[in-house]
Amino acid sequence: MEGKVIGPGPYRATKLWNETIKLFRAGMPLRKHRVHFRTYESCFAASEAVDWLHKLLKSNQNFGPEVTRNQTVQLLKKYLKNHVIEDIKGRWGKEDFEDNGQLYRFPPSSPLKPYPKRPQYTEKNCIPKFPKWDDYEPMSSQDKNPMRPLVLNSELWNKRHSIAIGEVHECKLVHRREISPRNVEHIWKSMTLAHLQKIVGLESLNGVLDSKLINPKHILYNVYNTNKQGVVVLQDKSEELPHWVLSAMKCLANWPNGSELKQPMYPGFERDVLKTVADYFHKLKEPLLTFQLYDIFVNILGLLQKQQIATEALQVCCLLLPPVNRRKLQLLMRLMARICQNTQIPPLNDAIGTRTLMVQTFSRSILCSADEVDLDELLATKLVTFMMDNYDEILKVPNRLQSAVEEHLAHMRRVQIKYAGADADATIVSQSYCKQISKEEFDEQRASSSLAPMAELLEGIIKDKELSIKDKKKKLKQFQKSYPEVYKKRLPTVESEAALFPEKPTFKPQLMFFTLKKPFQPFQRTRSFRT
Repeated sequence: MEGKVIGPGPYRATKLWNETIKLFRAGMPLRKHRVHFRTYESCFAASEAVDWLHKLLKSNQNFGPEVTRNQTVQLLKKYLKNHVIEDIKGRWGKEDFEDNGQLYRFPPSSPLKPYPKRPQYTEKNCIPKFPKWDDYEPMSSQDKNPMRPLVLNSELWNKRHSIAIGEVHECKLVHRREISPRNVEHIWKSMTLAHLQKIVGLESLNGVLDSKLINPKHILYNVYNTNKQGVVVLQDKSEELPHWVLSAMKCLANWPNGSELKQPMYPGFERDVLKTVADYFHKLKEPLLTFQLYDIFVNILGLLQKQQIATEALQVCCLLLPPVNRRKLQLLMRLMARICQNTQIPPLNDAIGTRTLMVQTFSRSILCSADEVDLDELLATKLVTFMMDNYDEILKVPNRLQSAVEEHLAHMRRVQIKYAGADADATIVSQSYCKQISKEEFDEQRASSSLAPMAELLEGIIKDKELSIKDKKKKLKQFQKSYPEVYKKRLPTVESEAALFPEKPTFKPQLMFFTLKKPFQPFQRTRSFRT
């Protein structure tokens, strides 16, 4: 009876709690027991419950084979405290559960926990939006770079005219002010949360992570203040681990060499050193992964079967930690891994192995809930085991996220080429921003911004003596079609147009007559006289 896998999502810990209780109540064998000459129906012994529940948890994909019998006993204690079970006399809460023959039964009321009520965060507030181009003041390039009047030749005319008739869009350079540190922090926070949401595969981080509690300064510090080993370097040395703790950790990590404690070596010395380190971490006010990030780390537990995805998600989540908790986590995880890999160190416990001891000793110091979710130890065991095996990759700065943020910041600092009337900016980076305007607004802006240059262009066409009359008339006709207002203002009447092309005098052919001394007279036939 394995049950279903609880995937990532809000209230995952509560869902796991309820799912485990359902499986336990539905599958735990109940039978008749006799104690002190008295018979009790439908009950079970404590040891029977431990055996059955331990087997269930080890085979359940939500927990795994790392669950120990002692952890199962601790879970049954919490079941008794929360009235999931009661003793045969109906007592619960203050009673203690032990792995023995004591009889228990299920109460008739439902022990399932309701989902906690949390303030609802809209998607708009969950992940801050990236700053856009419009968030900065644009400055025209003409304000800084005055230009001399342009003398147009035929080639420049063709280029200008192609813009005027719409073959090529008009464009301008938009300069941006320097991005402030506050804008940089805002971009890092928004892109980090968006990257995490994509990896985890959630439609929203509501109920999983409160973005208002995330400090972007922590993200920036964790990215850019590390040593060669990738461990965070603290500027405030007062926040560093106590010297005696660092010495004890170094002694265990480099066993049997490198001891700085200068104490006599005796049998069991290494166990006392481990207890010294464990006592320090057990007394911390909150776990290393912090209370506010508990839910997001519990959700990552559902991704552990996909090792690469889980590693990337843990990389991003660890960036959200305060630098002091991140440094402590890095040093502790490295210590745990080295102790497990060190074959020369003597056994640290007679009952369990070194690897299991490391997980059980420090799991609650790494992951724990402030709201008593009751599955902390089981969930922490699974997560800490995975982190200990992959701590080198998990505690690295995610290169893909860092590259994406730095590329976005570089894009925000670039000069933008903005095309008038275009739906989007034509920039090298595909992610760009622009404000769309209506056709009427564009026509008005185009007319107001290009009247003076177009008037100069028209005057240049009129005064160009190299153009033939045919070409000049053709260009004027094209100009009149594209800019009728400018054309009409310069050439308002037909007479003004005709004045540009004065007609040459025409000469008609004249008849040439010979000069006659006498006026021409028509031939008259006369009568002939014979002699």
